[in-house]
Amino acid sequence: MAADLTDRQRRILARLVSEYIEQGEPVSSSWLAGHSGLGLSSATVRNLLARLEEQGYVRQPHTSAGRIPTDAGYRLYVDSLLHARRRQSTGDLESRLRRASTAGDLLENVSHELARASHQIAFALTPASPIARLRHITFVKLDSRRVLVIVVATGDQITHKMVETQEPYDMSALEQAAHYINAEFAGLTLLEAREAIVARMREDRMLYDALLARALQLAHSGLDEVHQEDTLHVQGVSFLVEGAMGASADREHITLETLRALFRLLEEKHRLVELLTSYIEADGLTVVIGSEHTSPDMHPFSLVASTFHDGQRTGTVGVIGPTRMRYQRAISVVDGVSQAVTRVLEGN
Repeated sequence: MAADLTDRQRRILARLVSEYIEQGEPVSSSWLAGHSGLGLSSATVRNLLARLEEQGYVRQPHTSAGRIPTDAGYRLYVDSLLHARRRQSTGDLESRLRRASTAGDLLENVSHELARASHQIAFALTPASPIARLRHITFVKLDSRRVLVIVVATGDQITHKMVETQEPYDMSALEQAAHYINAEFAGLTLLEAREAIVARMREDRMLYDALLARALQLAHSGLDEVHQEDTLHVQGVSFLVEGAMGASADREHITLETLRALFRLLEEKHRLVELLTSYIEADGLTVVIGSEHTSPDMHPFSLVASTFHDGQRTGTVGVIGPTRMRYQRAISVVDGVSQAVTRVLEGN
């Protein structure tokens, strides 16, 4: 249907969308006639808008009001932005991101940078790594019959479990036990380490060494608690609340119940992860607008996301905001941040 639009219709639509995004009020034909730069009369603009309305790109919320874009109108506008976008310098951003001490801190900083720059809800998602490797295990004595097992894996994944023991341990024995486990199994994937420890426990000859047998049992108990999970950082919720309290256009679409539905989605992070995963099918930028969302709860919102790489996996950064978001800024910021994160994580 977009192929049927004339150049004048496209330019009028683009001007209408950009003005509505800025002001949050229906845009009149007389305003467009004076500000489109096309030298058209109000009557000509009215005819163009009537045609755009017939084609489903704009609508008139009230009989006496101007027009506002539909989701299809936003889509045409966003596609033109994606086609014309240019790379921006991200040197300062990369310098700030490189100060993070861990990958987790880095992604936390990324979500903060995105929220601050876009004034939208921002997220950074790293999928669970099936190849996370054991870095080291530490055994900490809590009391005479309890030991804390701390498992540290690649990707800054840290888990811990309190284990009840049948026999008392002293600190020296625990240090020797941890040294043995780390020397034998560090560097294996977590799954490989679990399997290797189970196999070693089945070897009869190991049963003659009580210390090693207990070390294996402690390590096995600790690794049983390690579950590979996606990591999701979200910031900037207050920006959406402030926006919904502001422009009348946002108040119409983002009701209290709508906000509650979005907040439930953010709290139940697995649902948001599933939603994002279903959208991100290829590298690069993805923009999902309003009714294009598979979840009805997301219809009042748009999502701008882009992929990044850490040398092994593909993650996602992006923003969620009202359909009346500043797409040009959101696209530029998300695109730039994803490129910067990739360069930082890959050590370029």
